[in-house]
Amino acid sequence: MERYNELRISVPEEFNFEQNLKYLADSGNECMYEVDEGHIRRALSFPGEAPVFIDISDAGTDGLLVHVYFSTTDETLRKVEHFVTDWFDLETDLRPFYAMAQKDRYLQKAIQQFYGLRNMGIPDFFEAISWGIIGQQINLAFAFTVKRRFVETYGSFIEWHGKRYWLFPTPEKISELSVEELMPLQMTQRKSEYLIGVARLIVEGKLSKEVVQAAGSYKEAEKRLTSVRGIGPWTANYVLMRCLRSPNAFPLADVGLQNAIKYLDNLDEKPSREDILRLAVPWADWESYATFYLWRFLY
Repeated sequence: MERYNELRISVPEEFNFEQNLKYLADSGNECMYEVDEGHIRRALSFPGEAPVFIDISDAGTDGLLVHVYFSTTDETLRKVEHFVTDWFDLETDLRPFYAMAQKDRYLQKAIQQFYGLRNMGIPDFFEAISWGIIGQQINLAFAFTVKRRFVETYGSFIEWHGKRYWLFPTPEKISELSVEELMPLQMTQRKSEYLIGVARLIVEGKLSKEVVQAAGSYKEAEKRLTSVRGIGPWTANYVLMRCLRSPNAFPLADVGLQNAIKYLDNLDEKPSREDILRLAVPWADWESYATFYLWRFLY
């Protein structure tokens, strides 16, 4: 039997492992993790360290049980714990959100149906931006296909029991590519340029989580991201929502959000930007979670 280190990560009362497991399992042709019979498995890497393999399962009242393979130091285990805590957004207190949502005609049904769901994030900054760029103006199924091609062409992997568990391509790797090398993945020329450009900014230290966070307010952070070629308001808010955990990040132009409201209101057409802004007034400072919960109606 393989040797491993064991972590137990506590979770808040407003957490339901099955809801989060189902969300991950419903995420289509995902290549960054595997969901199998109550377990979530994936590879992780941290700068300057050898990759590790983790297996996450439900430990009941003890929270999350994480088996960490190939780990050699306490520092690596701390990084794994931080990653899982961030990925599951365990440090956000959802009680104020639920109190607000109970009185909201759109969110009331959502929190009843998906109670305990967390905003499952993308902790890696380059991965979050890349996924946002890849997903621009294409349907979700095709976006997952392009992402898989991108990861399996330029990423690395750990092999575990005959399966490959992929690590997202590093910005260093992508910064060295030409546009022509990305386009065969069915990446458009523009998206290829955007990905390489973002990778180079990260490698040069001009763009990072810390740089965006240092902008201060949500609006300033959004402005910092949208100053980068290829990052429009939708992509910026997606990154702020899934990676930087800005509670008021709000991808207003998101088709999924529009379709969720259309479904709940039984509308013939998608709501306008003005309609969404009006009905979202009660969501102030919780727009990110409101959006995430409404997305779940579409799966």
